[in-house]
Amino acid sequence: MRGVILDADSFDRGDLDLASLTASVDHWEIHRATHKTETLQRIAGFDVIVTNKVVINSEAMASPGLQLIVVAATGTNNIDLASAKARGVPVCNVRDYASGAVSQHVFSLILALTTRLHDYAVAVREGRWQKSDVFCLLDHPIGELEGLTLGIIGHGNLGQRVATIARGFGMEVLISARPGRSEIPSGRVPLEVILEQSDVISLHCPLNEHTKDLISAPQLRAMKSTALLINTARGGIINEHDLAEALRAGDIAGAGIDVLTQEPPPANHPLLANDIPNLIVSPHNAWGSVAARQRLANEIARLITAFRSSHPANLCLP
Repeated sequence: MRGVILDADSFDRGDLDLASLTASVDHWEIHRATHKTETLQRIAGFDVIVTNKVVINSEAMASPGLQLIVVAATGTNNIDLASAKARGVPVCNVRDYASGAVSQHVFSLILALTTRLHDYAVAVREGRWQKSDVFCLLDHPIGELEGLTLGIIGHGNLGQRVATIARGFGMEVLISARPGRSEIPSGRVPLEVILEQSDVISLHCPLNEHTKDLISAPQLRAMKSTALLINTARGGIINEHDLAEALRAGDIAGAGIDVLTQEPPPANHPLLANDIPNLIVSPHNAWGSVAARQRLANEIARLITAFRSSHPANLCLP
């Protein structure tokens, strides 16, 4: 069996043990990155395709000999699942490998915004502490998480983990009903309640027809002016132009964003402007701890081995 990895740089930077992955097929061809114009040529004749973000469309599904697609991530929106099903090509994804890393990053953003950590670090670099008349700087208001309310939109493994950590900080937790559902299950509250009552809102839902632009200008205006918004889920759940304007207007107090609609973003992306206050944008690396990426590589190997043993796992076909 021959396998090809199309975008290895997206998960391996030369710092992982790839022994199990290497042993999972008889021959690998590894590309660090693949442009869309190169995909068809690079997958031709391979039994197994491993891709993180490279699109595998209906034309690619017709590649001779293709037996298995493994997505080196959880999201499968870069795979034409309908064509895969029609051609009988199994598609597997890697699940729950980065919950520890992402939940850690969520609170890195929350804590940095709440304590104004970046502003104080800049103040020290600029020499303002050194010139202070007293022993400390208190130029920016420092908040505490204890007693605040965290609203979670998306209560899968990751949302549940974030909720557990929040309670450890002494926060109250509200769980949103699933967007697009008319009924409100026990233990959930409507989105409107999340917006009105939360001091921090953290997004952990998929991007679909119910969640695209879920947080736009009306929702931002409904939030507390002191609230923080965190998105480590998917770009497109928040309307990025509306968020930039809401932060400039003071409709909310701050935001921590790890995902954008276009990645890498263009230089003129609305959330990369220099005049937006109390905004932290990280480069979609919340998931990227060494430990999480090692689990990812090991799981890719497990999925291929399971398929070769006639026990495919983590199937994603509709």
